[in-house]
Amino acid sequence: MRLEDIGFYTLNDERARTATGTSRMQRCELILTDLCNFSCPYCRGLREDCVGTMPLPVALKIIRGWKTKNIRFSGGEPMLYPWLNECVERAIHFGSERVAISTNGSFSTSRYVELIKLGVNDFSISLDACCAGDARTMSGGAGDIKMIEQNIKVLSAMAYVSVGIVVTEDTLSGLPDTVEFAHSLGVDDIRIISAAQWDDVLETAKKIPQNILDAHPILSYRVSHINSGRNVRGLQPEDNDRCPIVLDDSVVAGLWHFPCVIYMREGGEPIGKVGPNMREERVEWSQTHDTHLDPICSANCLDVCIDYNNRWRDLRDEEANH
Repeated sequence: MRLEDIGFYTLNDERARTATGTSRMQRCELILTDLCNFSCPYCRGLREDCVGTMPLPVALKIIRGWKTKNIRFSGGEPMLYPWLNECVERAIHFGSERVAISTNGSFSTSRYVELIKLGVNDFSISLDACCAGDARTMSGGAGDIKMIEQNIKVLSAMAYVSVGIVVTEDTLSGLPDTVEFAHSLGVDDIRIISAAQWDDVLETAKKIPQNILDAHPILSYRVSHINSGRNVRGLQPEDNDRCPIVLDDSVVAGLWHFPCVIYMREGGEPIGKVGPNMREERVEWSQTHDTHLDPICSANCLDVCIDYNNRWRDLRDEEANH
C-alpha cells in the first residue's frame, strides 16, 4: 500500500521515508479557541488547562517557530477567533503551502471567501446529518443546514473542501444518505468516523454507491476497511507500537503540544510545553512511548495514522535488510 493512495494530502511514502526530528515540520493543528456557536452532542471539548482563547502573540510565535508545510486552524470554532486573519497571513508569510480551517460551516459565505483571498485553500466542514431536524440535533440546536449547504457548494468551487461526518448510534442508519448529500455538493472528499463515545464498525457504509466511492479517495479507503471488518479506530497486535508521525506533526492547544488531536481531546497528557525544545521532546516521546500500552492510543488511534506509522516502520525494515 502506498500512502499516496489513501487520499490524505499530508501523507506519502516520501514523508515516511525521510521523517526525522530535524526534517521540516509537515503539519501543525493549532487550537485557537474553545469558543463555539454549536453544541454538538459528541464533542469532547478541550482539556481544562487548554480552555480559553489563545493570545495572538502566542499563536504567531508558534506559527513562526514551526514554519510548517501544512497548518490547520481549529477549535472550538476557529471562525470565532478574533485574529484569524492575522494567523492566516503569518502562516502564508512563513511558507505554509496549505492553510486549512476546520469549521462547522455556519458563518457567512463572504467571510469564508475573505479567508480564501488571504490564502486559505482548504476547508474541513462538519456535516453530520443531511436533513434539517437531524442537523439541528447534531449541532445542539444551532445548525442551519441550508446555510451550511450553500457554503459547501460555494467553497467547493474555490478551494479544497472535505466534509467530516461523525456517526453516532442514532445517525448510523442515515449515513449513506448524508454521504450522497455531501457528494452532490461537489466536495473533494468525505471523511466518516464513529464518535469516540460510540465506537463501532459503520456497517451502513457498505450501502454507499460505488460511483461515489470512486470519486473520493479518503471515503473509499475508509469503506474498504469497513468492508473487511476493520474499524476506523484502534490498534491491532501487529501494528507499530511506536508513533513516528509525531516527529513532524503536532497539535498545539493552550501552552501545550500533544501527540495528536484525538489524544488531546480524550484527555491525554501533553508531550510538553510549547517552547524551544518541542522537537526534541517529540522525538523522545516517539521513541519511548509504547502506544499499545496507552489506553487512548490503543482504542482510538485512527486507521490513517496506524497505516502511516506501520509504513514508516516497514520502510526502515526494508532499508535495514538491503
